Amino acid sequence: MSARILITGGAGFIGTHLAKHLVDGGYTVYLVDSFVRGVRDRDLELLLSKQQATFSTIDLLDREAVLSLGRDFEVIFHLAAIVGVAHVMERPYETLVDNVKMIDNVIALAQKQTRFARLFFASSSEVYAGTLKYFQLPLPTPECTALAVTPLEEARTSYMLSKIVGEAMCQQADLPFTIFRPHNVYGPRMGMVHIIPEQLRKIWEAVPDTEVGVYSSDHRRSFCYIDDAVEMLKKMLETDSCVGKTLNLGNESPEITIRKVAQTCIDVTGKKLTIKALPPTPGSPERRAPDMKQCQKILNYQPKVGLAEGISKTWAWYCQQIFEGSGPTAR
Repeated sequence: MSARILITGGAGFIGTHLAKHLVDGGYTVYLVDSFVRGVRDRDLELLLSKQQATFSTIDLLDREAVLSLGRDFEVIFHLAAIVGVAHVMERPYETLVDNVKMIDNVIALAQKQTRFARLFFASSSEVYAGTLKYFQLPLPTPECTALAVTPLEEARTSYMLSKIVGEAMCQQADLPFTIFRPHNVYGPRMGMVHIIPEQLRKIWEAVPDTEVGVYSSDHRRSFCYIDDAVEMLKKMLETDSCVGKTLNLGNESPEITIRKVAQTCIDVTGKKLTIKALPPTPGSPERRAPDMKQCQKILNYQPKVGLAEGISKTWAWYCQQIFEGSGPTAR
């Protein structure tokens, strides 16, 4: 397949991995990013050295600039957003307003394409947080779960709302779409404000025979390595029955405690350290795991990379590129 694909947030974590995977599969990709969080590092430069990959720096809040991208895209992956708990807590109003503005501009672009086939919208597992707080959330959680909203005065709610509104806009825009809700996707190049790279940084800096702090240690998650995530996205692209669907993106099992994740990080690094349990992060859900039955039935795909293997690959990349190499990292 030779579809021309636009990826917003193309310098970001999922964007660059997805672009590489699609280019390797014979697609032509056009990446755009503002570099508010993403970085132009060796991985991105290597991707852009390939003929099928092109890049432009653009502010997705600028509608005129977005519409100037052209009319010959068949597929758009909209991955750009203000994400990460730390960033959301610092600027909740901007998170809500800017994330909605970006998807609005991208939908306007999609509506002007001459042979448009699909809009992919990166939602979030955070959309389930209100149901978990107030009702009986099924775990693992299927996509058909009714959504409730956490208190509007809480800063973290702004991110959830921006994703729920984005999903509704895709549903009402009269465009072919697929919404996907990532659940704890991890791996190289994801910056330093997420659970696994944050723990790896603490372990790197720790003196042997000391403690490393772990927030929300008893909370439970299921994790999905980036290679599995982008393979599932590619299969969604190539599967017509995904049109009009909302799908979880992740790994249903094992659902494990953050303490065990931290211990796996320690084991992978080989350092002699112990864990010190720290208080829960405000707003962090006690459990989160996606029901992947619908996705697996449609895509006929099971994640292949286990947690220890994935953390080992992530540790090796961060050591080479960030901890020892002092390279740039996403914020």
